[in-house]
Amino acid sequence: MKAKIFGWIIAVFIRLIGLTLRWQFEDKSGLSSKPNTGSVIWVFWHNRVFSMPLVYRRYLSFRRGAVLTSPSKDGEIIVQVMKRFGVESVRGSSNRSAVNALRRLMDYLENNNGADVVITPDGPRGPVHVLQPGVIKLAQITGYPVLPITIIYSRSMILKTWDKFEIPFPFSKVKVLLNSFHYFENTDDKQKIEAMRKKLEEDLKTLP
Repeated sequence: MKAKIFGWIIAVFIRLIGLTLRWQFEDKSGLSSKPNTGSVIWVFWHNRVFSMPLVYRRYLSFRRGAVLTSPSKDGEIIVQVMKRFGVESVRGSSNRSAVNALRRLMDYLENNNGADVVITPDGPRGPVHVLQPGVIKLAQITGYPVLPITIIYSRSMILKTWDKFEIPFPFSKVKVLLNSFHYFENTDDKQKIEAMRKKLEEDLKTLP
């Protein structure tokens, strides 16, 4: 019950802030104009979670999908927030049981034809802005493309958390970049995998 209440309060807060924000949107992937595209794996940094429901509702609400969330109590609050923006959740921890989280995401994609999944690749505990390889493994197994999303605030409040979580100030400018899709060949070559990981990480750090 507490999670539902907190989820509702946070969702309302996000919507209220969102009403004041000024948006600048660029889509190199073309996803926003292609409703019939197959499943896509969205990735963005953990400290940009606040604005992603707004980006989704504003530009990509015709897509269906789920976000990977922790099975913890905090994760349940995120589930309740996402539900109020029309986004499902897949419960699993990429930190405690990466294999289990990967399997749950694969099951979701298999059972929800054309749906997307959302991952914060430096979560849930960091290091901040360091991409963990789980997302690449998921892309290799499923064959689905990865969409790196970069978000920049002109003014924001930075919390004292491991990821330096950011909340945009009212009336600030938000720049959103949907970068080009990344496709990953299914290889066990560690050097190739590291090169692919670095390239995806670099695109996530690209300023829109």
